[in-house]
Amino acid sequence: MTTEDITVEQLVAYVKAHALAHCEDGGWDVVVECYTDAAISDVLREEEVTTKDGAIEAFELMVDVWSDRQADARNSAF
Repeated sequence: MTTEDITVEQLVAYVKAHALAHCEDGGWDVVVECYTDAAISDVLREEEVTTKDGAIEAFELMVDVWSDRQADARNSAF
């Protein structure tokens, strides 16, 4: 499969599968629980993503922030 063969729909499915597989890793659960296909697609289009690696990278900064916030919340609860 070349870059030209990957559709946005396939990239959305890839992001969703990755997020589900990493749901317990911190941050990716937000994508699983809060992002619709349309919202994922919007991020991918805004970032002009054309590859699977690029699709994951488009979410990594947000996922890292969410993961940090979750860790802070857990640490401040005790």
